Amino acid sequence: MSPLKIKKGATSHSAYNLRPTFSDVIERHTLAVLVENEPGVLARVIGLFSGRGYNIDSLTVAEVDHTGHLSRITIVTSGTPQVIEQIKAQLGRIVSVHDVHDLTVEGASVERELAMFKVSGTGEKRVEALRLADIFRASVVDSTLESFIFEITGAPDKIDAFAELMRPLGLTDVARTGVAALSRGE
Repeated sequence: MSPLKIKKGATSHSAYNLRPTFSDVIERHTLAVLVENEPGVLARVIGLFSGRGYNIDSLTVAEVDHTGHLSRITIVTSGTPQVIEQIKAQLGRIVSVHDVHDLTVEGASVERELAMFKVSGTGEKRVEALRLADIFRASVVDSTLESFIFEITGAPDKIDAFAELMRPLGLTDVARTGVAALSRGE
């Protein structure tokens, strides 16, 4: 009889979470939380993180169902598997929370972020900034004789890479929206 070949990690086809919860490795997780759209809900969700000393890497909130008065909070956080499981359990206990999904372990998901970068410079640095923006498919949304404002959309890693390349060319200001994420498939 052949041994079972079970992959580590939860999937939508498994009834069990096969991920070890005793690891001390810090993991980055994207959580999608469906909540009632009412005053104070965001404060309660964020209070859960601050009260226990957990960090939020990214936070986006938007109303997703106007008639049902529901909003979606997308939170990117880091922690050990035990901490992530505790966060999900505690989020689920908040009265106004309808659903908590860990997009990182539930299967493939798509993450995107919008950012704007102000780059000041003249001469060769200005030309190089435009060349790099073209490679990264960033749009020029404002231009003066001394600076550009670029708009770029993509995965957070792409945004980080663009920022690192613009830094020596005169990056003076950055505005980022935070991660928006959806799971793929059904």
